[in-house]
Amino acid sequence: MLVKRRSREAVATGRLSQLAAGVAAKPIDRRSFLRASGMSIGGLAVIATVGSGLTQRVEAAGFTDPAQPIEIKKNMCTHCSVGCSVVAEVQNGVWVGQEPAYNSPINRGTHCAKGASVREVVHGDRRLKYPMKKVGGEWQRISWDQALDEIAAKMGEIRETSGADSVYLLGSAKFSNEGSYLFRKLAAFWGTNNVDHQARICHSTTVAGVANTWGYGAMTNSYNDIRNSKTVIFMGSNAAEAHPVSMQHILTGKETQRANVIVLDPRFTRTAAHATEYIRFRPGTDIAVINGMLYHIFENGWEDTEYLAQRVYGMDQVREVVKAYTPEVVEKIAGVDGDTLKRAAEKFAKERPSTFIWCMGGTQHTVGTANVRAYNILLLATGNVGGQGNGANIFRGHCNVQGATDFGLDVGNLPCYYGLGAGAWQHWSRVWDVPYNYFVNRFDNVPAKGGRDARTAEENMTIPGITSTRWFDAVTMDSDDVDQKDNIKAMLVFGHGGNTVPRMQDARRGMDALDLLVVADPHPTTFAALHSRTDNTYLLPICTQFECSGSRTASNRSVQWGEKVVEPIFESDNDYAVMYGLSQRLGFADEMFKNFELVEGKFGLEPTPESILREINRGGWSVGYTGQSPERLKAHMANQQHFDLVTLKALPDAPAEVAGDFYGLPWPCWGTPEFRHPGSHILYNTNIPVMEGGGAFRPRFGLERDGETLLAEGSWNPGSEIQDGYPQFTMGMLKELGWDTDLTARERAVIERIGGGDEEKINGVSWSLDLSGGIQRVAIEHGCVPYGNGKARAVAWNLPDPIPVHREPIYSARPELVAEYPTNDDRRQQRMPNIGKVVQQSAVDRNLAADFPIILTSGRLVEYEGGGEETRSNPWLAELQQDMFVEINPADAAARGIVDGDWVWVYGPENESKARVKAMVTERVNSGLAFMPFHFAGWFQGEDQRGNYPAGTDPIVLGESVNVITSYGYDPVTGMHEGKVTLCQIAAA
Repeated sequence: MLVKRRSREAVATGRLSQLAAGVAAKPIDRRSFLRASGMSIGGLAVIATVGSGLTQRVEAAGFTDPAQPIEIKKNMCTHCSVGCSVVAEVQNGVWVGQEPAYNSPINRGTHCAKGASVREVVHGDRRLKYPMKKVGGEWQRISWDQALDEIAAKMGEIRETSGADSVYLLGSAKFSNEGSYLFRKLAAFWGTNNVDHQARICHSTTVAGVANTWGYGAMTNSYNDIRNSKTVIFMGSNAAEAHPVSMQHILTGKETQRANVIVLDPRFTRTAAHATEYIRFRPGTDIAVINGMLYHIFENGWEDTEYLAQRVYGMDQVREVVKAYTPEVVEKIAGVDGDTLKRAAEKFAKERPSTFIWCMGGTQHTVGTANVRAYNILLLATGNVGGQGNGANIFRGHCNVQGATDFGLDVGNLPCYYGLGAGAWQHWSRVWDVPYNYFVNRFDNVPAKGGRDARTAEENMTIPGITSTRWFDAVTMDSDDVDQKDNIKAMLVFGHGGNTVPRMQDARRGMDALDLLVVADPHPTTFAALHSRTDNTYLLPICTQFECSGSRTASNRSVQWGEKVVEPIFESDNDYAVMYGLSQRLGFADEMFKNFELVEGKFGLEPTPESILREINRGGWSVGYTGQSPERLKAHMANQQHFDLVTLKALPDAPAEVAGDFYGLPWPCWGTPEFRHPGSHILYNTNIPVMEGGGAFRPRFGLERDGETLLAEGSWNPGSEIQDGYPQFTMGMLKELGWDTDLTARERAVIERIGGGDEEKINGVSWSLDLSGGIQRVAIEHGCVPYGNGKARAVAWNLPDPIPVHREPIYSARPELVAEYPTNDDRRQQRMPNIGKVVQQSAVDRNLAADFPIILTSGRLVEYEGGGEETRSNPWLAELQQDMFVEINPADAAARGIVDGDWVWVYGPENESKARVKAMVTERVNSGLAFMPFHFAGWFQGEDQRGNYPAGTDPIVLGESVNVITSYGYDPVTGMHEGKVTLCQIAAA
């Protein structure tokens, strides 16, 4: 971990004379890099180039004239979701120095290896330098105008013959909030819900599981708040590698609180090395483990009965289900003995506050949504949601995966989780100032197929799209099996790696079959290299988030504003400009961008991120993205030193512009910016007033069930004038309470306009549809939560498993358990069939577990991130981990004649899949288990693909992708893939 070099923030001084230009001429090894904290090597400011024209060699003028002033810019690290601030030193337009922000309450003057080397992302010569296309199998340089003209023309042809749904829009968790919102808006104006991003493959099951339990699908507390925890459980999270800076908060809390840190993981991770207790279990058995803990909690009366009575529905039904998960049953399923689970359960229930942390180890399963629900139920049973030091601390994977999810890069939502119903479309039509029927006319009519009914365009608007985990099936599958006008024919991929989902052989076939493939990214990804395409393939050089400004939302929901550090390098351009240029050519720019301020950019007009955020503020009432104006966010970044490290609350000496706020105005930040709600550090907190960041569980699922109320009983926020549970606020509810007289004339006029002058519709205007913010303001001024005060659900009756039960993975290492614990039944979801049960039974019938006796799981490394194209192109990081590998237990290695460092073949159960990697013989994994990281690509089943990248853009480190081996399996709620458990065989190469 890189620690600050100074005990203060960098200031604008002329200190760059510390390094002579001669240093730049010498190679710099890792020790030199670390000795200089990685950031002040002058030679990295000199960018080598290729070709002629606009791309020319640029010299860092600061080294020829040390007197040039230095500007200080603040932005956020572009890797994981912790939200570390980066202080950039810029001289004469060149990024010449970097510091981790000492004043940031999130990273407090530290960076991990990835954060310490982010400057190289901007200076990196392996970036895509200009637009390119494939012609006859060869990459050719073209102009931006030619690229966008040809892409738009081809999209128009495909739309004419196959419909709007035939173009798939794959967005990015690397977008800013404004870019994410703009991309979802682009999909709406194009006329499709086939739009997705990385959250599908990391936390879509979290969103579904958590939102279906207590209201919103997000982290309830913060990294900082874990300092208050007395018991911390990690399950499926290796924070020490995946979110390294978060560990400073966790380990400080461990020491100051003498906290229990319990790590449940199939593999002994670097996080497990910090645990007070490590519990190993079989991959894919999370629910059995959690239900086993609940068994002990209920048997011993350790549940929080008062909390359950006031704030939770259905726990008695859970109590009956978990009676079946006796210690003997759980040990048979998961391999964990009863005494161990009892000890962990007792600590979690009694040594409070307790928090539960999970990541992709829990979510990437066919039972991912059910896993998350089980974690939630454990928290509810012990009263551990809605206060300091407790809650669901969900560590997201990418720098803006939270914000990109919030803004609707999801096949089932419009921005801010408004869903796809007619009311949601009408809301955003009002925000965008475009008639609702405009969008109806943009969508396809879907013919009857396979005995299924036809759908009108208006009905098609309400149907979730195809997930990023299965886009390739929608390319190659028989058209009658796909619930849209035609198969997917084109893909626009913005900031997404192609090696991040299982079944890469099928993904390769899908890429080959497309009529158009567009890859927009700072680095060519696997989407650019893993195919045999010869034409109709385009690469667009998008700049990084350091080369444009905008906001991003960290995992704890804090929103931070990043300044543009330098202008986009080479011929790259930002997401805003490219989307504007494309929409111009598609014919709807005037409507789509009418509310934005347009300014002259690098190659033409582009919208300002400030104006995009203001439109978000006008429409994002449902999750409280309305109070975070550009001005407030910029003030927070400028005054980071005035926020408390633990509470994130502005300190007493804070200037007026941030006084009373929580750092980053974590959503919900209710009302207009002028209302000055402080944000919500901890969700569902009934211990403080709503106007100070308090909340309650959201009654999203009706008012009663089976004769029992779904509203809170005997629980409310301090200062609430309704001292019991209550439903969401509407205009009609304000009238019943007599509070409608508190509305201003302007607020009332807006509400009446939304209702169209019809009294019944006016009364039905809710807190989330009221564009004036008046209903929210009045509710909060009377001490109430705008969305209501309800109970969390231990029983989610709308999900396939209302109460989580154990189900064996598709490719189970224990086929004898499949009959008793089968996967969910086959069904149609997200426009296609899910045949997981057929695949599971076939694996049992063929006794695949005998031929593939090792369970394979996957995860992260500290050195790399995501699909890895960016970090494996960074020389500082590439040196740290140069080979793709598989961790194998010494006993399994010895049985196969494998020695540490040997080349081995890992074989998978589908498609005759195989991967050639190096063996790491280690007891981190027990016998019968193997682990592979998921950041590698560039080899495919033993074949080097380096020549498929445009010259000079291939990553420094290549390797096989684990997702060549991982296999079929999809969560029935979200389409999340089964990335954490399959079967394999390993043999010496």
